[in-house]
Amino acid sequence: MAKRIQFSSNGGPEVLEFVDYEPKDPGPQEIRVRNHAIGLNYIDTYFRSGLYPAPLPSGLGTEAAGVVDAVGSEVTQFKVGDRVAHAGGPLGAYSELHVLPAAAVVKLPDSITFEQAAAVMLKGLTVQYLLRQTYRVEAGETILFHAAAGGVGSLACQWAAALGVKLIGTVSSAAKAQRAKALGAWETIDYSHEDVAARVLELTGGKKCPVVYDGVGKDTWETSLDCVEPRGLLVSFGNASGAVSGVNLGVLSQKGSLYVTRPTLATYAVPGALQGMADELFEMIASGKLKVEISQQYALKDAAQAQTALAARETVGSTILVP
Repeated sequence: MAKRIQFSSNGGPEVLEFVDYEPKDPGPQEIRVRNHAIGLNYIDTYFRSGLYPAPLPSGLGTEAAGVVDAVGSEVTQFKVGDRVAHAGGPLGAYSELHVLPAAAVVKLPDSITFEQAAAVMLKGLTVQYLLRQTYRVEAGETILFHAAAGGVGSLACQWAAALGVKLIGTVSSAAKAQRAKALGAWETIDYSHEDVAARVLELTGGKKCPVVYDGVGKDTWETSLDCVEPRGLLVSFGNASGAVSGVNLGVLSQKGSLYVTRPTLATYAVPGALQGMADELFEMIASGKLKVEISQQYALKDAAQAQTALAARETVGSTILVP
């Protein structure tokens, strides 16, 4: 018997329940992980609310780090006792024990703690595919990244700086602007009182940006399009303010033959690529180029409280849950 967070109906944080459950034995190509630390991410609220459907009742969470507790009969790359981390696997990481495909798990080097891995896997792998694959940023380029002081943004500021990229980050307060600058943002724009598109035009000498990274969604869609240079790319990778809908493709031609993509980590972190992506992330951390800031830590049973704080934008950096 183990403990986990589950939800039996969609809604706000109040639908989350802390319950006993019996974890299954791993199938032939699965492993069971005893979680030591669990990551909290905005995507978790999408499943809870029903924006992303899940069969009910459902576990929650897609990111954690721990030790292999059991292995399936066909698994050869892991053994009981191995230190591992995972992100983007089946829902259920908000638990003491979690069964998932061995192909969705990576080996965790001794140089990275369980807490660091749980705080960084989903967000760090997201930044890896955004900056290194969806659009491979180059030294000297000027890019725009929304919510630069948030969990993903905090890592993007550092990674971009390490690559010699000039990242303009949008923020909601002077304190968050200061934080983003400290993490490596070249410039910041406080959207609470500044016109983002006008400031981007000013900061780029009228050129705009070859790529704009937008994890906010509905509220920033139009602004983001206005910040992309002709034939540039808008990467819409999240829905923090709600999903983008009713897109008129004619707008892309009007604003300069723009490209738009709506990527997800699952498409990039496929078997054969996942460990390499994680190794690059872990190397960035081990070398000191990426600092993992865990600003909030909650007991697993208090997951609803943690999600409430996340949705209210009261968190900075990463938040972890501890079983």
